[in-house]
Amino acid sequence: MKNRGITLLTIAAFGYAFLYIPLLSVIVYSFNDSRLVTLWGGFSLRWYRVLLENEDVLSAALLSLQIAVVSATLATVLGTLIALALNRLGNFTGRLLLTGMITSPLVMPEIITGISLLFLFITLSDWIGWPETRGATTIAIAHITFSMAYVAVVVRSRLGALDQSLEEAAMDLGGRPWRVFFDITVPMIAPAMVAGWLLSFTLSLDDVVIASFVSGPGSTTLPMIIFSKVRLGVTPDVNALATVIIVLVSTGVIIASVITRWQAKANSGAGP
Repeated sequence: MKNRGITLLTIAAFGYAFLYIPLLSVIVYSFNDSRLVTLWGGFSLRWYRVLLENEDVLSAALLSLQIAVVSATLATVLGTLIALALNRLGNFTGRLLLTGMITSPLVMPEIITGISLLFLFITLSDWIGWPETRGATTIAIAHITFSMAYVAVVVRSRLGALDQSLEEAAMDLGGRPWRVFFDITVPMIAPAMVAGWLLSFTLSLDDVVIASFVSGPGSTTLPMIIFSKVRLGVTPDVNALATVIIVLVSTGVIIASVITRWQAKANSGAGP
C-alpha cells in the first residue's frame, strides 16, 4: 500500500508539473530584461512598463473588464432565476427543454457556440436591423449565453441543499413571497451567487474563441490581443500580458473556490 501511495503521488506530481511549469515559466520570463524570450538577461520590470505604455493593450483590457463585469452580473441574475425555476416550480411544462438548454452550453464546443451566435446576429441584423455592427454588446450577449449555464448549476446545487422550512415559517408568519425571497432565500444562496459571478467573470475575461466570432472592428478584447501577438511570435511583452491575465484569472478562481468551500462547510455544519 505504501508503494502504491508513492506511485500515485509521483503521477500526481508529474501531472501538476506538466500543467503548471509552463505557466510559471511565462511568469518568470515576464521579468526578463532581454529582448529574447528564452535568454535570461536579468531581472527587470521593463516589459511591464512597455505594456502600460501600449494604448491598444490598455483599451482592450478596459473593454474586457467592462464586458466581464456586465456579462457576469446579468448571467448571475438570469442563472439564479433559472435555478429557482428548476428547483422550486416542480414538473412544469418545458422543464426538460429548459434543463437541456442550460446544460448544453457546458458541453458544447466553443467554436460551435461562436458560429451559431454569429449566424444569429447576422440574421437579426437582416430581419430587424439590429445589431447594426458587432461589438462589445454582441460579445457581452455571447458571454451571458454560456456563463449563465454555469451560474444556474452552482446556484441550483445550493438550492437543493437548503432547508425550505425557514421560508415556509416566514410565510406562515405573514411574510409576502417577495419579502421572504429577499430576506431569507437570497442571503442563503448569496455565497453561490458570488461564486457564480466570479466564475462568469473569469470565463468572460478568458474567452477568445467565441469573442473572435461575434466581435467587430474596434472591439478587440485582451485575449484576442494576446492571440494575435502570439501568432507573430512570442515577445517579452506578451509574457508580461499573459502574466497579468494569469494573475487575474487565478485570483477569481481562488476566490470562487474559497467561497464554495466555505459554503460546503456551512452546509455540513447546519446539518443534523
